[in-house]
Amino acid sequence: MDNIDKIKIDELIDKINELNYHYYTLDNPTVSDGEYDKLYDELLNLEKKTGYVNEFSPTQRVGGAILDKFEKHFHITRLYSQDKSQNYTQLKDWIIRTKKLRDQYNKTHEDKLEELEFITEYKFDGLTINLTYEDGLLKTAATRGDGISGEDVTKQVLTIPTIPTKIKEKSLLEIQGEAVMPLSSLKKYNEENEIPLKNARNAAAGAIRNLDTSQTKKRNLKAYFYQISTNNLDFKTEEEKLEFLKEQKLPVYPYKKVIKKFDDIVKEIDFIKEERHHIDVLTDGVVIKVNDVKTQEVLGYTNKFPRWSIAYKYDPEEYTTTLLDVVWNVGRSGKVTPLAILEPVDFSGVTVQRATLNNYDDILRKKVKIGSKVFIRRSNDVIPEILGVVDENQENTKEIEKPDKCPYCHSELIEGNVHIYCPNSISCTPQLKARMVHFASRDAMDIEGLSEKTIELFINKLGIKEIYDLYDLSYDDLINLESFKEKKTNNLLNAIENSKSCELNHFIHAIGIPNVGIKTARDLAEKYKSFDKLRETKQDDLIEIEDIGEKTAEDIVDFFNDSNIKKSLDILLSKGIKIKAIDTSEKSNSLDGMKIVITGTIENYKRNDIKNLIIENNGDVTSSVSKNTDLVLCGEKPGSKKEKAEKLGVKILENQELFEFLKKLEEE
Repeated sequence: MDNIDKIKIDELIDKINELNYHYYTLDNPTVSDGEYDKLYDELLNLEKKTGYVNEFSPTQRVGGAILDKFEKHFHITRLYSQDKSQNYTQLKDWIIRTKKLRDQYNKTHEDKLEELEFITEYKFDGLTINLTYEDGLLKTAATRGDGISGEDVTKQVLTIPTIPTKIKEKSLLEIQGEAVMPLSSLKKYNEENEIPLKNARNAAAGAIRNLDTSQTKKRNLKAYFYQISTNNLDFKTEEEKLEFLKEQKLPVYPYKKVIKKFDDIVKEIDFIKEERHHIDVLTDGVVIKVNDVKTQEVLGYTNKFPRWSIAYKYDPEEYTTTLLDVVWNVGRSGKVTPLAILEPVDFSGVTVQRATLNNYDDILRKKVKIGSKVFIRRSNDVIPEILGVVDENQENTKEIEKPDKCPYCHSELIEGNVHIYCPNSISCTPQLKARMVHFASRDAMDIEGLSEKTIELFINKLGIKEIYDLYDLSYDDLINLESFKEKKTNNLLNAIENSKSCELNHFIHAIGIPNVGIKTARDLAEKYKSFDKLRETKQDDLIEIEDIGEKTAEDIVDFFNDSNIKKSLDILLSKGIKIKAIDTSEKSNSLDGMKIVITGTIENYKRNDIKNLIIENNGDVTSSVSKNTDLVLCGEKPGSKKEKAEKLGVKILENQELFEFLKKLEEE
């Protein structure tokens, strides 16, 4: 191929991308359609003539490829969910907590944080997408997934003309945004197609997750971007991030406002509540972020959300349907709760047949009866809630009876506060099954292969009555069970045996303390260092921990003071459970705050084990290589991180030098 032709192709690509930016993103075309078509055809003919086609050429964005499946994509940095508030009291509580954390930092640090300032943005109702750019080129586009990994949807995202395939910035970046279907595009699509789309949100999500990219293209999606994940750039404020995105010609929604006072945030939320009905994009709330990036870093994250950001959600839509029946379910704490069975109703593209009724008092307060026409509300993709009845005097209805016996084990129920409970924690199957599923889960004891179905089999066929009975199971017990052969039996017994050695935070989470989730379990482990010390804790000590209030503190103390629980824990620990206590006095400072990147596969080491070694030696594990990186640990198939480290002159450890380094850390 003639090099002149290649240069001409690249020039045409840059020119057409620039025209696309003005046409699609700025809505301000700078040439006529005829002139644009002439340039596009020139590019197309040159590509055919030379056989040289850049994968990010505008000619490759039209859609038409049909993929076999979605490939898994691991994000460079974790993508967190967004904390939500649905009233001004919750929003004010968030601001008070944020101010309290800022003030605590300023009391103990010389580098003071700025006065709190917030920035508000629209919360779009579409599908989150995560773009990865490296050396100025779009490498991948992926769905958010579980925050750790998503699905590679690069081909689908390339059908969105507002997304640039090239940007000016050359460092490694992840950029988050929302793929949306404009309401005008939804209307036009439904006018032109036999099967209409039900709403813009599902239409956008369905388009991105369609293996046929020609169908994605037909929905004329847009995207708006609002967040950057990188260790390579310094931003002072959230506002600077948005300006940077604009400079890279990524589409940023034109609305944003910097605000300092709570009252002004409320005014802005009230304004947007009405204004959102006059824009061409579906939005269900307002995102409020701390503007100062340094303050964001200090505030950090919970297990799910950034502490420096919250979304104010507007009231969701309400629908009506008929209540057909109520069934009573038993949870792992013994609580017996009502579940409403509804006449099926289409709810924002989802068929709904069940709804929540919190307790029997809730049924009486809402005057709900079998056969009643009821209002239901579905919020945040959770099971809908019954709000009340349409007509209190409706005929042909029947009272909902309050159960006096457990629907599963038929024990006499007891009442406590507003709830009713089954006291039979020993042999009530749903309680035991739910507790065991939780105990065996990945974030608890991580017993691989111990599924809900297997637990049910153990309860029914082996007569298991308590969690600690799991550790008495033998080969002879399992081998004759349905679907159990030698390999499955040995694998499960090994998994149960391996679970005896566990981290303190995982064990705390596993035993099912009320209101103690993954994050709180980790906080408790870090404070008390050993399980014995935690068992003796007092309420006053607990409320000193951030995010633990009086109610949770009371629940924890009550849990460890319950005589039955004490006995069960003692038996469980007697089965050979070895809890790895945290001892900060033995923590080494050999890495002294060094920023370390791990890349590639390192023989005989799991990545999490290496991370723990670094953290134990006071190092900091980061996800991408930058000028601030101190060290790169390089295994087999390291990819671009090694190349980046070499360019920046960052020290790389590999082969024998790497293994000597890790061995030394283990000995520290």
